[in-house]
Amino acid sequence: MPGLSLFLKRDMTQTHRRPLPRICIALGLPDVPRLLEQARREAEAGENFLEFRLDYLRDPVQGVQAIEQFLECYPNCTILATCRRHQNHGKFNGSIEEQLRVLDLAIQRGARAIDVEIESAEVAPERCAQLRTSAQLIVSWHHFETTPPLEPILKRMQKVPADVYKLVSTARKPTDTGRILAASRLSPKIPLVTLAMGELGFPSRVLSTGLGAVYTYAAPAHVQGTAAGQVNARQLRSLYRIDKLTKSAKVFGVIADPVRQSVSPHVHNRAFQSRRIDAVYVPLLVSANQLRDFFQFATDLPLSGFSVTIPHKRRIMRYLDQVDPLAKRIGAVNTVWRKAGKWRGANTDAEAISGPLAKLIKLPKSTALIIGNGGAARSAACALADAGVKVAITGRNADRVRALARLVAGEPMSHEQTLARHFDVIVHATPVGMWPNTNDCYFGNGIPGEIVFDLVYNPLETTLIRRAREQGKQVVPGLKMFIEQAVRQFEIWTGETAPRSAMEAAALDALETKYSEQKA
Repeated sequence: MPGLSLFLKRDMTQTHRRPLPRICIALGLPDVPRLLEQARREAEAGENFLEFRLDYLRDPVQGVQAIEQFLECYPNCTILATCRRHQNHGKFNGSIEEQLRVLDLAIQRGARAIDVEIESAEVAPERCAQLRTSAQLIVSWHHFETTPPLEPILKRMQKVPADVYKLVSTARKPTDTGRILAASRLSPKIPLVTLAMGELGFPSRVLSTGLGAVYTYAAPAHVQGTAAGQVNARQLRSLYRIDKLTKSAKVFGVIADPVRQSVSPHVHNRAFQSRRIDAVYVPLLVSANQLRDFFQFATDLPLSGFSVTIPHKRRIMRYLDQVDPLAKRIGAVNTVWRKAGKWRGANTDAEAISGPLAKLIKLPKSTALIIGNGGAARSAACALADAGVKVAITGRNADRVRALARLVAGEPMSHEQTLARHFDVIVHATPVGMWPNTNDCYFGNGIPGEIVFDLVYNPLETTLIRRAREQGKQVVPGLKMFIEQAVRQFEIWTGETAPRSAMEAAALDALETKYSEQKA
């Protein structure tokens, strides 16, 4: 019955050639019981594509047996087997022949895909071709130092026929991430997985599948991942919604250094979801000396807009084509977007400070002390001075304090001088008291003001806010200002009314989660 044999062979081939799911959970555990425990936890959470890093085990063959054990309980899951040699930054000490024998056993026990690094695959192409008849072959390339030119690497890899080619580099600057992401877009007919390791490369983990990559990697929810920059699948699905992103999705972000603690992705992604907008907002680590490179990345990607925070609010202005008059006067930009091919900047902090205070006090002829001389302090000083407030400025850098005071016709003061005066409003615009230094506070027992507005929002209640409450002051927590400026950013970027309540709920959820993690 040759016809029936051919039919069965085709059916089996079609089974292991089915498209791979969009998120692969990378499981690298040192023993089989823990590997199976984490695999089961992920499967129970609904994840159905798991990588078993067999090279992490003392005896990879035991891991092969674990594949069969696992699939008996979870037959709908797809297993990717990897046994990377130590010469290629894996943990397996055997020969290439032994490595491929382990992967062959993994296929026999139910693995639907195997990952073979190019260094092994090009030595044994015939053996890889044989394995490929029974499982999908992923040929992978890794660079753990930087991101070299990718075109010659891809040409080298394509000499070994495979179902997927995986390009994984290390991002040292924003354009490294951009070049990795561009590989899928520029080579749409070649099935690729494209990732940049490290915090700088984090956007690639969110954006790559939307730009055409076959799948991305995530860390397990309860243990450490296998590569720098991995986050768990729950975040990729619920926060960044990568299952729903299309190739036409607009990309936004926040640039900062550090950026990991930012709650802006939670707030803006919830807003996009609430308004059913095909867009995503990602954290973008950019150091002070990388702004020029970042704008190349932003143009090439392209980014539709981004938030700006420490330490870039002032430096960013030199890279913009247009800056609105208030932001120009303040000398700080926190919101950037692209329109008609030009980068435009605005400052939404100013209104986010004066607006909440105007609901508590008549601002004209009132007095305010601004603590700080950075971008947020400049926003507060200009906004309040424009509203008719008599402004005093204090901070660590006396020269910058005097310059800011001159800008708003205010009074420069030393810390000691502020303690001898009393103000209607105090606006704290420095990082003092921000996590992780939550016990720090600019004032001790005597806070010389009636209303205290602390622009720090992590933690939700800073030591300054707590002390102000204890002293009977009216308080405005930093979250109020954060939400107000984010609302205005959303409206600038989308032209739609911002879902304020959804954004505030997202910020509270994110901050409470971060606080719980920090305490743990």
